[in-house]
Order: sequence, then structure tokens, then C-alpha cells
Amino acid sequence: MQEKTVVSAQDVALRAGVSRSAVSRVFTPGASVSEPMRARVLKAAEELGYHVNHLARSLVRNRSGIVCLIVSEVATPYRATLVSWLTQLLQEAGKVAMIINTDRSDSRVSAALQQAINFRADASIILSGMPDRTITRLCYQHGQHLVLINRDETLPGSLSINLDSTQAAETALMAFQRAGCRHLAFANSLAGTPSLMKREADFLAAAARAEIAVTVERFGSTSYESGQILAHRLLTRQQRPDAIYCVTDLVACGVMDEARHRFGLRIPEDLCVVGYDNIPQSGWSSYNLTTFTQPIEQFAREAVRWLIEQDNHSDELRPRTGQLNHSLIYEANVVWRGSVRSG
Repeated sequence: MQEKTVVSAQDVALRAGVSRSAVSRVFTPGASVSEPMRARVLKAAEELGYHVNHLARSLVRNRSGIVCLIVSEVATPYRATLVSWLTQLLQEAGKVAMIINTDRSDSRVSAALQQAINFRADASIILSGMPDRTITRLCYQHGQHLVLINRDETLPGSLSINLDSTQAAETALMAFQRAGCRHLAFANSLAGTPSLMKREADFLAAAARAEIAVTVERFGSTSYESGQILAHRLLTRQQRPDAIYCVTDLVACGVMDEARHRFGLRIPEDLCVVGYDNIPQSGWSSYNLTTFTQPIEQFAREAVRWLIEQDNHSDELRPRTGQLNHSLIYEANVVWRGSVRSG
């Protein structure tokens, strides 16, 4: 069987009757080239079946075009949507997204990250979730641009994108008070991520200022099933809560179904529930969940915009240790629905 011959840029140049550098300019976005020459080169490339070798080009430029997305619990609606937006926008920007799933913090995670480093990834976007600080530092030490979403770390020359959950906590507390709720609870997972723990801490702080006690229950991953177990634990207490603030909408959906189908409670008449994230399911008529929205598309657009900006000013980015951390903080806006009764 005859091996397939790889067509080179020099082959295209010979067919088109132009120089090798002219072929390179035609396939370089923004490069100056006349329209007649462009047409000749593209015609020759099509006839020969030529495709640009981006790997070879990256070696010359010392830029691979690869952006790692380091994420845990990628199947949850919130993170799946964020990953979808990031991959779409990165592709539109001419980047290649490499996803590293860190749901399990074991040797396989380290191996996957080392593989990304071996491929000379230009940047990493570390999403809220389990990835610990050692992963962040390792990416940073290998010269990658970093975007940290819903993380509490600050590194010179990186971009941090965070949501202000403080106002959300105060709004949830106000809604429960207005509904006449007297026994409040907070349902959290055991993931222990910075964003989830801050939501809990903010709600407890707001309640403490109002001199209201809050029962906290934590269990498992940030999942629907965990919400069911959390509801069972809370609703079998001697002092049953009449309001539950859930760390995410997915947990809230599990809480609501367990409360209605296992305990026969009515929502919001017997139990008020507030979630967080505004995932598509929260708007379904079976949940109709009051929640707080994260501007996911805006997070993704800002992350990709910043990375492209760093590419355009790459010569100015060394050393990074003297640079400031860029930070964007967004407000968590409430979406009022029917899971909290009106006052």
C-alpha cells in the first residue's frame, strides 16, 4: 500500500509559482498579500490537498494555541454550560481547548495535567471546583496565562473572575423573613470549593447580623442526589426548617423533590427554598425555583477576551511577578419565582 505523501508549503509555492514566504503570508491571518496572489495560492493548495501544519507553526512561534480547561463536576448544568461557552469562544478565537477533568484528585489528574504541560499549553482556565492550589501553581510555574473563575487565589499577571455572593445572601435572608420563616437552614455539599463555602459563610454572616440561627447540613458532591439526602437529614430533625437556602440549584431540585414526595410538604406553603446558579431546570414548572443567576456567557467572553489580549502583548509579559492581578467581580442577581411565598 502506497503511503500518503504529506503536501508541504514548498509544494504549494512551486505549483502556484510564488515564494515559500508568500504561501505563509496567505495562511497567516492579517498578513499583507495581494488578492491575485491569494487566489493563486489557495487554488494550488486546494489542488494539492494542502493544510496548514499548526503544530509546526506553533514550534516556530513558541505558542501552541492550546488552552486547558481544568474543571471538576463537569456534568453539572452550571459547569457544563460554562465549558460549552468557553470551548465555543476559544474555537472562534482560533484556540484549541483541552479539558482536564479533576473529579478525582489522584495520580491520573497529575498525569493529565503533566500531559497538558508537555503539549506546551499557552494558558489554563481553572473553573470553580476541586482543583487545589498546587495545580494552579504548577500551571503558573510553567509560564501559562491563568484565568481563575470563582477562586479565591490571586497570582500576578492572572485574571480572577468572581461573583459577589454577599448581596445574594442578604436577599435570600430578606425573602425568608418576609415570608414569615422562622427556622432557617443552609444545604451544602462536601466539595469545599471556595465559591460554595463563601455562599455558606455569607448566609451565616447575614443571619448572624439579624440574630437568626441557621442549621447547616453538608453532604456528598454538589448533586441532585445529595440534595435529596440533605433534605432528609434536615426534615427529620426535631426542629424542622421552614426555609432552606441551597448552595446550588441542582441541590435545591433534590431538596424540593424529597420534601414533596417523601415528606408530603408543599412548596412554598410549608417550605420555602432558594437556590443558586439559575440553571435551566430551575425555570421548569415543576421547580419554579427562586435563585441567583451567574452571567456564564459574560464570564466566558471576558476570559477569552483577556487571553487574546495577553497574546497580543506577549512581549510585555515577562517577568509576571511584578504585575498586578486583574479582577472582575459580578453581582449575583436574583430571579424571583414561586418557591418562596410572598409576605
